[in-house]
Amino acid sequence: MIDIPALAAYLFVMAITPGPNNVMMTTSGANFGFRRTVPHMLGVTCGFAAMTFMVCVGLGAIFSRVPQLQVWLAWVGAAYLVYLAWKLVGAGATGESSSARPLTFIQAVLFQPANPKGWLTTITTAALFLPKTGNRYLALGVMLIVIFIVMIPSNVIWTAFGSTLRRFLDDSLSRRIFNIIMALLLVGTAAFLLFE
Repeated sequence: MIDIPALAAYLFVMAITPGPNNVMMTTSGANFGFRRTVPHMLGVTCGFAAMTFMVCVGLGAIFSRVPQLQVWLAWVGAAYLVYLAWKLVGAGATGESSSARPLTFIQAVLFQPANPKGWLTTITTAALFLPKTGNRYLALGVMLIVIFIVMIPSNVIWTAFGSTLRRFLDDSLSRRIFNIIMALLLVGTAAFLLFE
């Protein structure tokens, strides 16, 4: 059976450390507030759980046979992060009426396959924690429950952090500086994930 404390510890470390999702949720919390970012947070968790499920039921074998697919996905993910960073630089100050809006649940789910850190985490989770013998589907169910238990609080922490920063970003200059810093973090994350 699965070593649940070890799985929870590993997932917590991967979920709480900075990465594309955490930068985006912090930014969304700062730009749109906590409540409007809830669909984004839930989409991240559900998308990651779906990726883990797919890897555990066989997608990992495809990556083993076609390692170039992971490289391609990493480049697509990095390009998307750069695109999001570019959009972020153009985001306005709090209270400005603009077309800017937080990611929806579906957009956050669909972002997960473009997230290189997500693939690294799901593949490692499957390799380390999915038992080779016994009831693999029961084990997978336990893994998915642990993902939700660990990731939702982590997402809440990052979004709440951004939401707390919101009160310090009332003027357009400070909001612009914040968005540029967060955009640079997204670009840096993309580069790190590609060239580590």
